This record gives sequence, structure tokens and C-alpha cells, in this order.
Amino acid sequence: MADTRDLYEVLGVGRAASTDDIKKAYRRLARELHPDVNGDPEAGERFKRVTAAYEVLSDPAKRRQYDTFGSQAIPDLFPFSDIFDAFFGSGFGGVRTRGPRTSARRGGDVFAQVSLTLEEAAFGVKREVPIQSLETCARCAGTGCEPGTFPTRCGRCGGAGEVQDVQRSLFGTIMTARACSTCRGTGQEIRNPCTECRGDGRVPRSQVVTVEIPAGVSDGMALRISAAGDSGKQGGSVGDLFLGVAVEPHPLYERRGSDLITVLDVPMTQAALGMELEVPTLEGSDRVKIAPGTQSGTVVRLRGKGVPHLGRRGRGDVLLHVQVATPERLRKQERTLMERLAEIRREGPGTREPVAARLRRPET
Repeated sequence: MADTRDLYEVLGVGRAASTDDIKKAYRRLARELHPDVNGDPEAGERFKRVTAAYEVLSDPAKRRQYDTFGSQAIPDLFPFSDIFDAFFGSGFGGVRTRGPRTSARRGGDVFAQVSLTLEEAAFGVKREVPIQSLETCARCAGTGCEPGTFPTRCGRCGGAGEVQDVQRSLFGTIMTARACSTCRGTGQEIRNPCTECRGDGRVPRSQVVTVEIPAGVSDGMALRISAAGDSGKQGGSVGDLFLGVAVEPHPLYERRGSDLITVLDVPMTQAALGMELEVPTLEGSDRVKIAPGTQSGTVVRLRGKGVPHLGRRGRGDVLLHVQVATPERLRKQERTLMERLAEIRREGPGTREPVAARLRRPET
């Protein structure tokens, strides 16, 4: 089973760490935890985790995939047992177990993207998603061998599934056992590979997967659909499908969490006198009352008209930010009426003791 702990935490660095920071952290921990200098069994286990974390975070592409999808992406990229077998052998840090490993391998994860409208993201939708994946080869039934032939004992490792290496390092001479690269640790070699899959046991396929998008998903979210990825090898389990969600911009609303934000432009006269109007929502329209004397910046809230909460009951609100529109150009009659109104309100320049514009401290 893959270690699901945060890889940055394993190395003791932050998510914004540079490549040099990650390398320095790994070297420091490797000198401290390597079994040749630290006899503590727990140190050996920590050394394994540190090395596996470094293998992911030191590669920009693999680090980007880990940052996006988290530990779910690790089984496909770096099964931890495979990393340790490849670098340190199956006997590293414990009792050595000889013999070939099982040939069954979990299928890889598949990544795709779906584009949704705000309404579809809010209320959920069923979507047909085309993907490219690997399926079990029908010609060889997944064995990788040409029909009528069978795997033979690996000529390189003699069927053991591993080979030994002697390496020199800054810690001294180290003898390691690693998986045989010819048979990939299975102890069996395919001498007559299937002409359809070329020995892999799987062939590419294009398929359409029906996905139920839940209500309340948001832009940038990744959905995991179990057992919709690549077929496994030699009877291994099927990988998963990770579906990235992209929500198209809405012409009226901006989403913030589960709330929907929009600007309501109200003419000056209607803001002063008050009004009622129909406001479109994601599922129809709702009647809104603007109180007399409404000022710019006033927020009118339509409760429960926003986006449903993902995975729980309830919905957000629609927030109407009122912006009072002042006319930029006045016709002669309009100007005459405005001047008359200013005189009545003692706001005109020709009135006695006019009401002047003033500054005031913003409300907090």
C-alpha cells in the first residue's frame, strides 16, 4: 500500500520549496538515516519514505501531478514497494525474501477534463466523457504471449526475479538486490510476444465513460471515478479515472464558494423612489424589492438561491451589489427638473444656505 502521508512533510520542507531546497533536505536526511550509519530499524523505514518522497518531488512533472491530485497519483507513478525494490532490493532494511514477485500489476490512472456551465456545476449533470485507456488484449487474454505459447524462465535472473549489484557510495560498499529489468521481477520471460499487444497484455482503446457530476462541484476540482482507468496486467486491479472540472464563466454571476455575486445597476430615480423588479437566477427568476433611498454599495441577499453545498444539505445565497447609476447627459427638460429638485432640497448653488457636499469617515 502506498504511503499517503504528505511528501513535503516527509522531507521537512514547505510546498513552495525550490528544487535545491528539496535536494538539500534529502541529502541531510539520507546521511542521518542511512542503515550504514544508523542501526535503528525505524531509521531504515524513514530512509525508505524519504527516498520515495525525493523521487517524486525532485521531478518537476511528477511533483506537479502530485500537487494537483495528491497521493491518489502516487500508485500510478511510484508504487513505494517498486521504488525500494529498484534502489535497495527486496531485502533492504529487513529479512531478505528470495523468489519472483507476482506478475499482477494495478492498471494506471487516466486523466481527463470536462467543461461545465455554472448551472451544470451547481445542480449536477450526467456527462459522456471520452477517454484513452488500455484494455486487456483479446488475442492473448492478457498473458502477453502469442496464442499457443507460454512464458519461460527468465534467462538473466534464472527465475529468481532479482539480480544483485555491488555499489560504492559515500557510505561505503553496498550490496543490493533489485528487481530484474528483463522480467521486471516476475521470474518469467516472454520469448514469443503477442503480435497484437507486443507482450504487454493490453492494447489502447478509445471509450466513452458515463460520469455523474455531483451538485456543487467547482472550477479546478478533480473527481475520482474508481475502476475507470487502465486495465491491470496479469489480473491486476483496474486503475482510476481522475476528471478535472472546468466551469465556464457565467454572463451574470461570479461564484464565490456557494454564493453567487452580481452587480445590480439601479437608475438614480428608482433608487430614490424604490422599486420592484424580476432578477434572473440559475433556476428561473425571483422578485426583488429595492427600498426607497437605497445607496450604492447596498447588498440585497436572496437566501438559498445560490449553489448547493457539495456533499451536504443547504445552498448558498445570491448577493446583489447595488450600484446607483447617475445620468451622464441630461436633456433640457431633465436638467430643468433636476435644477428644480435641487432648489427644493436646498442643494442648488442659488439657494440660501445650500446643503453642501461633505467628507465623512468610511463605515467599517
